Amino acid sequence: MARKTKAEAAATREALLDAAEDMFMEHGVARTSLEQIARQAGMTRGAVYWHFKNKGDMFRAMLERVRMPFQDLVDEIEALEHDVSSLEAIRLACLQGLQRLEQHPRSRRVHAILIHRCEFFSDIDPIAMQQEIADECRDSLYQHLLISRQQQMLADDLTPEVATDLIQSMLAGLFHDWIRDPARFSIYDRGVPLVNQLIRMMHRKDDTSGTR
Repeated sequence: MARKTKAEAAATREALLDAAEDMFMEHGVARTSLEQIARQAGMTRGAVYWHFKNKGDMFRAMLERVRMPFQDLVDEIEALEHDVSSLEAIRLACLQGLQRLEQHPRSRRVHAILIHRCEFFSDIDPIAMQQEIADECRDSLYQHLLISRQQQMLADDLTPEVATDLIQSMLAGLFHDWIRDPARFSIYDRGVPLVNQLIRMMHRKDDTSGTR
């Protein structure tokens, strides 16, 4: 049998991940077998094992397709907005992340699977995965808020640690409320005034740069 090209192998891997997403959403992660995923993709179970070690490996790959590290969002903002302040970069990155969550159906589905359709079993710990994502966001936020303190933009009575917790808690609450039923409201429309007001409150009283 002819060896697949890299492009063909990549397409097969993506098709398997698409099938896994469908099956996980329909049946839940623990109740979905690799055999079901292979059939959904029109492939053999051997094709699954060629690309993934086990169901946990496949689940992590599915999650990685929609990951939006906060630092990546900030980097994109800073590449487009020259001389943007750290607080303004945080504000814009938060809004961009909310917009992408809403505009990308795959991102909504995968996060819904992680939160609501993924049970504990041998090679997947959904709580640990959620915590890893939260910690990554928190660490990046904290580093940028330290810079805001160095830039003398953060309110005098607000530490970077508390500011980080405030933003993280607001985003997490908004996200979990929305992911229960994404059709109920727009996470972006609801998030814009929340993010803008919170960042505005974090500015020093004598700082005139504020949010736009």
